[in-house]
Order: sequence, then C-alpha cells, then structure tokens
Amino acid sequence: MLTKQKKQNAIKKTQRHQRDTGSPEVQVAILTRQIEELSAHLDKNRKDKHSRRGLLGLVADRRKHLKYLEETNKRAYGTLVRKLGLKK
Repeated sequence: MLTKQKKQNAIKKTQRHQRDTGSPEVQVAILTRQIEELSAHLDKNRKDKHSRRGLLGLVADRRKHLKYLEETNKRAYGTLVRKLGLKK
C-alpha cells in the first residue's frame, strides 16, 4: 500500500510548481509508485488474482496519461520517462 509519505515524495520529485498535485507528470509518478508497490506484493502472492486485475488497471491508466503527455508536450514526456526510468 502506498503511504502518504511515499506519495508526497513522488509528488515533490515531479511537480511543476509548489502546489501542483494534478499535472500528468505527477499522476504518472504516483501511478508508477503504486505499480511498483503492487508488483512487489504480487511477487510474494502469486495467486492473488484480484490484485493482479488492479495492477493491470493501473498500468492502463499510466499508459493513457503517458500517451496524453507525449501528444501535448514531448519535452516533458521525455524528461519524465528518463526520471522515472520507464521504457518508451
């Protein structure tokens, strides 16, 4: 589970300005952090099919946000992909 502190750290690393919590960059960073947490859970609990379905939903949401960001601002997209260590 993503704690409040971990979520705040993800936001601070990618926010555009001091009070930014909803930009695509921040949303992708939060989703990435949630995906990492859930993947670690699924490594231990291989038969947890309900969590696996949730993981697939998170990955789909992140893909949609990344696609939007790539279409609107290629420079921010490239920076974010490098910062989070995602594959293109």
